[in-house]
Amino acid sequence: MADNQPENEAPVSRLLDVIRRRRSVRKFEPGREIPREALLSVIEAARWAPSGANTQPWDFICVDDPATRESVREILQHQQARQRDDTGGTFPSVNKRYLQNTVAIVLVLGDRRWECCFPHATSPERADEYLENDANTFFCSMGAAVQNIQLATTALGLASAWLSSGGEPECAAELRALLGFPVSHRPYAIIPIGYLVAGERLRYRRPLEQMVHWNGYDPTKYRSQELIDYYLSHLRAFATYRGNERMDEWPDFEERAGPWKDAFTGPVTNPDGTL
Repeated sequence: MADNQPENEAPVSRLLDVIRRRRSVRKFEPGREIPREALLSVIEAARWAPSGANTQPWDFICVDDPATRESVREILQHQQARQRDDTGGTFPSVNKRYLQNTVAIVLVLGDRRWECCFPHATSPERADEYLENDANTFFCSMGAAVQNIQLATTALGLASAWLSSGGEPECAAELRALLGFPVSHRPYAIIPIGYLVAGERLRYRRPLEQMVHWNGYDPTKYRSQELIDYYLSHLRAFATYRGNERMDEWPDFEERAGPWKDAFTGPVTNPDGTL
């Protein structure tokens, strides 16, 4: 073994392979099934996610009955229509018809009552600070469970997506009426699971060197508000779904990225270091 080479490099490489193969998929093979044992192994991975104060503030509804699955899809389809109207059609959402080909849909339910177990200040002037961090802790805990589900799904040779739809009050109420979960719970993520259609590729990722800061924040890697505004107005609709890890692989990259092309593909986003 070479000097300073970690002994566990091979296991990490295998883990990174699963992580890189995970993607949010909107095309599934029709007519497939999956045994419940496989779904249970996916939820077992979620069970081992970290959570604040070990509260494990989640429950999981696995919908594998075809009729119930279709009812969930219809509710999400209605939510998409509402979202299109509410946003004026500006958000690049995908039609939820593709959910017809899933083998299961997992609702990740969160129960915010468990935030009472996180640190709370005894003095009123500090209370808001801790309450805000309690919410951060809860949402990070939920995100860890969602990520574990997606990684386990990928490791099984299946595909999934992370849908944020479902947590809106109207949609959550419709799902609650269908599936019977209590008012204390809300679906913070909905994860369709199925078999990957050949040809699905990776999504855009920022260069690694652009997001790593050694021993302090590097201001040349700051993403300015102007850059964020440009992404929103010119790139979001393409970067969300295009199958290229590198943005400069887009055939129309120069046109789309315009004056910000170096900021989206190089190690530096803010050359003058102004914050």
